Amino acid sequence: MFSSQPITMHNELQPHSQSIDYKKVRLKGLRHRIYPRYISSIYIQVIILTTLISLVASNRPPRFTIDGQSEIVLRLKESPETKVGTLIYTLKGFDPDNDPLTFGKRNSHDSEIIRIENTGGNEAKVFLAKELDRETQDEYAIVLTLTDSHYTDHNYVTQSFLLLVEDINDNAPTFLPYQNAIEIPEGSAPGVVTTLEATDADEGAYGQVVYYLQELDGDNDVFSIATHQGKGILRLQKELDYERKSLYQLRVLAIDRANQGPVNTGTAAILVKVKDLEDQPPEFVEVQAVARIAEDAPVGTKVLRVRAIDGDRGINNPIAYALEANDLFDINPHTGIVHTLTKLDREEQSDQVNGAHILRISATELSKSNTQMAPTTVRTEVTVIVSDVNDEIPTFGETVYRCEVNENAQTNTPLNFIDEEIQNVVFDHDEGNNGTFRLFLDPPNDLFEIVPELAVNEANFMLRVKNSKSLDFEQFTEVNFTIFAREIDEPSRWSSAHVQIFVRDQNDNFPEFSQTIYNASVLENSEQDTVITHVQAVDVDSGDYGTMGIRYTNLRGGIAHLLNLNPITGVITIKQAGGTAFDREIISRHYLTVEAIDNAGQGNRNTAQIIVDILDVNDNAPTFPQRQYETKLLENQAEFETPLQLEARDADLIGTENSQVTYEIVEGMYRSNFTIDPISGLLRPLHRFDFEELVDRSSRRSDAHAGGSTSIREIDLLVRARDSGIPMLSTVVPVLIYVQDVNDNAPIFQRSFYAKTVPEDLSGGSPVLQVTAIDRDGSSPNNVVVYRIQTGASDKFIINSETGVISVAQGANLDPDLTDSKRSLYTLSVIALDGGLGNSQLMTTCTVNISIQDVNNKPPVLTELPGLKIVENTPVGTLVYRIQATDLDDKAILRYKINAEHCEGRTEEGALVKSSEYDFLGAFEVDPIEGSLKVVKLLDRERVEHIKLAITVEDLAAAKGRQIAEGFQSIQVLDENDNNPKFRLPFYRQSITENSINGAMIVNVLASDVDKNRTITYALEGNPTYRSLMHLDSQTGEIVVASKIDHEQHQWLNFSVRATDSGVPARSSLVDVYITVLDENDNNPYFVGGSKNYTISENAAPGTRVATLQAGDADSGDFGKITFLMDRISSQGKFTIDADTGVLTVADRLDRETKDSYNLVIEAWDNYQFGFLAGESRNAFKQVFISILDENDNPPEVTLPSSCVLITEYHELHERVASIVGKDADDPSTPNGRLDFAITQGNKDGMFELRQVDSWNAQIFASKSLRNRFGNYSLTITTRDLGQPANIMHSTLDICVSDFNDHAPVFVRPLHNTTVRIPENATVGTLILQAYASDADMGQNALVRYRLKPDPLGSYKMFEVNANTGELFLREPLNREKQKIHEIRIEAYDQGLPTSLSSDLDLTIYVRNVNDYEPQFIVNEISLNFTEHADPGSERIKLPDTIDKDQLELDDPNEAPSQVCYFIVNGNEAGYFRLDPETHILTVDRELDREVAANFTLYVRATENCGNDSLSGGGKRRRMGIEINNRLGGYLHNQKIEYDRFKHSRQLRSPESNEYGPEDEEMASYENYDTTQEDQAEALKPDSTVVKVNVRVLDINDNPPRFRSKIFTGGITTNADFGLKFMRVEATDADEGVNGKIGYYQVGEIRQTLSEGLENVRKAPFLLDQETGEVQLNFDPQKGMKGYFDFVVLANDTSGMRDVAHVFIYLLREDQKVRFVFRLQPDELRSRVETFRDTLGNITESIVNIDEIKVHENKDGSVDKTKTDLYMHLVEREDNSIYEVNEVLKLIDSHIESLDGLFKELNVLDTQAAEAQLLTAGPTRGPLFVWLVFTNLFLATLLVVTIALCASQRNGYRRQLRAAKVNIFRGHSSMSLQHAQEPATRVPNTNKHSVQGSNPIWLKGYDNEWFKSEETGSIEGHDSLDDNFLAAATQDMHETLKGTAKLFNNSNDLNRHFNLYNQIDKLTNNAQILARKLETTEL
Repeated sequence: MFSSQPITMHNELQPHSQSIDYKKVRLKGLRHRIYPRYISSIYIQVIILTTLISLVASNRPPRFTIDGQSEIVLRLKESPETKVGTLIYTLKGFDPDNDPLTFGKRNSHDSEIIRIENTGGNEAKVFLAKELDRETQDEYAIVLTLTDSHYTDHNYVTQSFLLLVEDINDNAPTFLPYQNAIEIPEGSAPGVVTTLEATDADEGAYGQVVYYLQELDGDNDVFSIATHQGKGILRLQKELDYERKSLYQLRVLAIDRANQGPVNTGTAAILVKVKDLEDQPPEFVEVQAVARIAEDAPVGTKVLRVRAIDGDRGINNPIAYALEANDLFDINPHTGIVHTLTKLDREEQSDQVNGAHILRISATELSKSNTQMAPTTVRTEVTVIVSDVNDEIPTFGETVYRCEVNENAQTNTPLNFIDEEIQNVVFDHDEGNNGTFRLFLDPPNDLFEIVPELAVNEANFMLRVKNSKSLDFEQFTEVNFTIFAREIDEPSRWSSAHVQIFVRDQNDNFPEFSQTIYNASVLENSEQDTVITHVQAVDVDSGDYGTMGIRYTNLRGGIAHLLNLNPITGVITIKQAGGTAFDREIISRHYLTVEAIDNAGQGNRNTAQIIVDILDVNDNAPTFPQRQYETKLLENQAEFETPLQLEARDADLIGTENSQVTYEIVEGMYRSNFTIDPISGLLRPLHRFDFEELVDRSSRRSDAHAGGSTSIREIDLLVRARDSGIPMLSTVVPVLIYVQDVNDNAPIFQRSFYAKTVPEDLSGGSPVLQVTAIDRDGSSPNNVVVYRIQTGASDKFIINSETGVISVAQGANLDPDLTDSKRSLYTLSVIALDGGLGNSQLMTTCTVNISIQDVNNKPPVLTELPGLKIVENTPVGTLVYRIQATDLDDKAILRYKINAEHCEGRTEEGALVKSSEYDFLGAFEVDPIEGSLKVVKLLDRERVEHIKLAITVEDLAAAKGRQIAEGFQSIQVLDENDNNPKFRLPFYRQSITENSINGAMIVNVLASDVDKNRTITYALEGNPTYRSLMHLDSQTGEIVVASKIDHEQHQWLNFSVRATDSGVPARSSLVDVYITVLDENDNNPYFVGGSKNYTISENAAPGTRVATLQAGDADSGDFGKITFLMDRISSQGKFTIDADTGVLTVADRLDRETKDSYNLVIEAWDNYQFGFLAGESRNAFKQVFISILDENDNPPEVTLPSSCVLITEYHELHERVASIVGKDADDPSTPNGRLDFAITQGNKDGMFELRQVDSWNAQIFASKSLRNRFGNYSLTITTRDLGQPANIMHSTLDICVSDFNDHAPVFVRPLHNTTVRIPENATVGTLILQAYASDADMGQNALVRYRLKPDPLGSYKMFEVNANTGELFLREPLNREKQKIHEIRIEAYDQGLPTSLSSDLDLTIYVRNVNDYEPQFIVNEISLNFTEHADPGSERIKLPDTIDKDQLELDDPNEAPSQVCYFIVNGNEAGYFRLDPETHILTVDRELDREVAANFTLYVRATENCGNDSLSGGGKRRRMGIEINNRLGGYLHNQKIEYDRFKHSRQLRSPESNEYGPEDEEMASYENYDTTQEDQAEALKPDSTVVKVNVRVLDINDNPPRFRSKIFTGGITTNADFGLKFMRVEATDADEGVNGKIGYYQVGEIRQTLSEGLENVRKAPFLLDQETGEVQLNFDPQKGMKGYFDFVVLANDTSGMRDVAHVFIYLLREDQKVRFVFRLQPDELRSRVETFRDTLGNITESIVNIDEIKVHENKDGSVDKTKTDLYMHLVEREDNSIYEVNEVLKLIDSHIESLDGLFKELNVLDTQAAEAQLLTAGPTRGPLFVWLVFTNLFLATLLVVTIALCASQRNGYRRQLRAAKVNIFRGHSSMSLQHAQEPATRVPNTNKHSVQGSNPIWLKGYDNEWFKSEETGSIEGHDSLDDNFLAAATQDMHETLKGTAKLFNNSNDLNRHFNLYNQIDKLTNNAQILARKLETTEL
């Protein structure tokens, strides 16, 4: 039978498309097989039932043709896109009887939207009857009807019709109420201002709103808006400034996101006002830049006045004035008047320049609020000039000047002042001629001169060489004279100073070596201080310039850094022994160069070459090119697969006994089975090996990983290569021989036959049984067994190839019923194969029987259930059907029932019927045994028409679980006519517009009948008048207009409609209908009142009301409602009108200057809200004219000259200076647009006047003569309009009054007829003097140029003058014998226009001789003291004077002593000291700090060459000269001194001065003086012109103590002794002596945290030593005590300066310590342990405490001085708990990558527990005694098998040996020395795999010939040591390998120790920790 189920499908259709819905029928497949015996009975039943139906049914129902769909779904765009009357769909139907069809619809509210027009035949057209509006209703559900017009059964069919309305963009966004005016304080930070929200009734993108922002003035970067969750977030983007803009008009646009078609926009206006804040500083508005006052003015005299105002426009705070610290002037804080405070003195230099005082005046705003954000104070400067009175005389800076100069110094060479801070200045601070004076020498001489000769106010004078030929050290060494300064107007006003000049010797010869090439030789590996060679040089110069001053230096070459050169003797020795430089095998010859420099290493130099040959010694042991040798030997083979020949090389000299190598086997368990050729190194086996007899050393290694064995077993040999040198050196190399196994044993099964019985339902993958076989081969893969099923499995069973477990194959079914022969026994043949390769593989076989046991597990099967039809109201007890089921099981027990959960009932429309609404299941009953289905309750078709019963049958005899079968019985309930038609609504209410056309739809009444007789006819009943106006369609129920309906006659229509069905007998029902007649819009609106003009002020605020417009409309309701609109173009956004009230208001700021009138177009619309878009609104127009009244809101605009107006000081009064043009944007016809001009500032003296021409123009004229009033004038022009209030603008007009050239230049210096003396050896280009002339004019008129005028003798040709600077230079060489005096004239002329003015200066040039001797010190060394941090210059120390031989040999009475200058030539590189060259006063130039440098050694040179830049440190060039006049006189210094310094005085011209006494000493180079004082005493011995100054810095207490760390941590173990000093807190004080003495104190209480067992500790647990800072234990720790202590310590010095630190002390156990092993000396480790601790703590994020540092102890108790053990413990930072050892090791392992660099840098070799505790059996003595006896017996046995264990542990020993011989520095390794060119490689298997069994090579499994690449594979391994860790690195190892017996003994001891500790390791609690102790690892 068939079972039908409705399937709902929705298709979106366009108009004219069809959507056919029908109930799709599918054939329900049979769940079980139908056997042939049931088929015949089913066919008979079908034939009988079909015949009966055909006899009964005479008329068949029609149906809709909808292409398999259950519902017609149509989608239409809302109006106006889809217009009323549009054909939207075509209905099609089909009738089996070919009867004509009629399409209709059930009357409902939704059905009014469509109209159906039957076209005849089987089709009908569907039209849209009303407009679609999605916002009103978006879905219409309509029921269509179809009938064939026969009033019998099955003639009425319904169909669901769903109309979906799609949205169009027909709604604009509308803003919700928002804040339209916002005030924001200026300077507010950017952020959210407000939030706006607009809504759009559309859906989708049409209803989504995006916000945009417009600023009407274009400031679009100030604000921004963002769309967030449908809202517009208005943000402030940058700070507001009230002074820039105070009002922002924002327009927010809300735009929908329509992606096609028109886009709708909503607008919102926001006005943002900026609130002014106090953010502007005050402004100066009146400042007099310059003021003059006489220096004798009385106290309190007014000087000037300033005025300032508040910078904020809206705030006017008072201003307070103040004057920065000044002793002469003061200011009134309220008026700003500056007055004198005390008596003035122009010559006082404290705070003035040339009588000008700069006053700094500040104006402070006195704010009344606390919101001031800008600076409240501004500053300005004014200048006050004090007039002068002549009251001073010329004064020299010093009374005595000492200078020095080198002999042969060139003419015009300045003399250097010797004294520090010398003031070579002469001053007279009077003004003008009162301060002009002349400089000259007394007595005059031709050696020196002074410049300048004429000076004004103040001048730095210079003494310089005048005659260089006479300056000879051999003739004289000292010159003395006096210099004078005298005023030119009053010669009685003068002063003088004494000058002493010293002459110094020079160097002019080169050192010469005794040999040009020195040949030397030295044995390699020579010790330190071995002499290489001795170089010598001589110099014919005297003193330090000769041989005595030669210093040997600059030793260069490949090994120069390893040699030491004695700079005095020239002996070259070895400074640093070892290394590659003195290794003959690396390089055998070196080339060097050496220099000899005289003048103690600062003078002339020469170079020689040195060749050094390295001689050979036996210092290289033979080395093997490989770290180990490997080869393969097959079992029972007599030779290796490849011959193995060892080769060692010796780097010593070839052909000697040092490089002759012999070979021998020295160690190995099987070494007697091999032989090696002693010469060639060929290694061979002596006999064949049996693999099974070899000791399997590899099995134990693999146990830890795979538990299997390997086919390779190792034989370890140790081969030694030795040379024949003395002493004999040797090297050993390991040899690994791999012996490979052969497969020779077949697998063996434990049993030959296996049997098992299993149930038939055993699932796939279930194990059945296991077969086991073993292979007696000893290696893998030969002993690996693999299982296979050879035959009998029949794809039902599989076997695990490794375990031998037989299981059921996945997906296999063992049920015998499913097999063809019903098989219940399987016989399997299973084979076992070993891992042999190819023909060597062996196997064996066994038999397995598996029996299958039957299980009841088959479910019953229901026969096919046919569809049944039952008439409603069938009598109770009627048999409907008998259900049958079958079960293949033999003993099945079947029971039937109805499964209520799976049953369902459906109505006629297909809707599900809930059992709670109607119990249709209660109408049926099934017999559980027979399966009979009976009716037990009456059925109602109207409640349920289709019933699906779920029939289940269950086998109660199932073996496992429940066996149930289920089928479905379909039952159709047939109809009887027993229901009246029913209208869809209890009454109908509808409205219709008046004047509707005939045929217009009014209402559609629909009635339905739940019976099958659904053909219903309709008829009108009621008032005949109303019935005459309408027409009712009897078939569809549509009521349409039949005649014109007038609203004025009939406002409503009431009547009834009767519906009658087609049943027999027929049934009917009535419904009331109410119709309302609606009005139409048929009248236009009209304005009330005529046209009118309006006026409004331009400053009217937005929102100001302008007028109210009125309009009316004769219509009523919405048709009579008026809406006012305004044309935006005509209003330009400035006005707006209220749409409802007609109030016209201002919308935006008005500006009359932009537009002065508006003609607005106003529209009045009726029904605007609902009819405008549909074109159903009527309108009227009106024009409104608005005039804008002017306001004074625009400031004036002034046009002035942009640059300075240039006029001369002779400008005529009637001539115009400048024109002013102004304008105002306001109305010029009113006072607002007319201007007034005035000069308000800058015209203090009334020099200018303003004449106004008209309201917009003015001119500037000079009001008085500008003679001598040249300069720049800034006039403030104030322009104001005449409006109220007036707008004022200030402008600046710059007037430049230029100077007229009416003054000639006047020479200031030198004076007229000045005589200048220059030395005759002055070089061409020498500066003689600088002339200076001033001009009282300004600008170009005051620009002075210089030139020489021709003279009759042509002297002007000998000189030249710089036209710009006035410097006079020597142009031609001088010839004193030819012409001694030159008279020249210098002309100074200005650049004035049109006429240049000039003046002349006459000079006399006198040519003189030069100075010859340098000044000499009378002491060699002096000591001085300066105090640290003293103010620079506060301590002044004058250095001792020098003597000059020139003073004793003066032959010219006019010559005065020359100036001696002191210079620091060495020791002041940092610039701490300053030495005045002329006064010789030494002061501190930079603040000294004794803690930075406590001592300084300065070398000071005295010279008369005061202009020598090399001595003065490259300072500014000093010009010095000698003025000679006609006055004669002078004196010589002839002092008696005990020390004859003249012997040491250097003289270049006198040969007799080259002899020196025996007391002369050598002088070292100044270049490297900053060595120790002892070295300087030996190397630096100054000559007579240089003195050594030792400066000691005196200490003050200026440094507090500083703890080296703010936190000190330490730990004590519970077994520590009372009184133990276990840690120290240390502080340092940079001061010295008493100032640096530190005392330590414990502050506050000592706190205990997380403590246990410390309750009895009453006193302080720790004591702090006040002197040393050591912390001492003050209680007895006991086991069980836990916790940590913390307290604060204080360190202070004698002055009370202090520092504090925190101390944490942790209680720990001994087994919580961790030991780190370093390859460093203890001292090296202590110097770097802080870095190690800090870095380790930072990486592991823990507190690291150092417990102990000591020398490393080996396992045998010996001390290894090359290693150091560091004991520490780690503390958790968060809870201060101490890490256990295993936690520390895990912590380090987890950070090993981060710690790798640190560990390599500090050479960390191992990390392990500080101690390993042995396991204890218990506290009783008996078990302990037994355990000790057992241990002794075990150790005794262990000694017996030592040899065997040595062989089995060969690999571990080899690793240990390598690690034991590790040396971190390759440079200290003899191995690396021998192979310096060897590339960096890795030592394999010396790292984490050092523990036996952990070598990754044992994890490889079976891989042929893997061992051949082991060496290369491990070279770059991550866990291998670098080659600088190779063994045999130190000399100790060489000594241990000297003798064969000693080698054997040492190696055996190592093996014994290793194996012994391996056994002890098994007895310890932590085997890994002890293993780490025994092995050397690199972390």
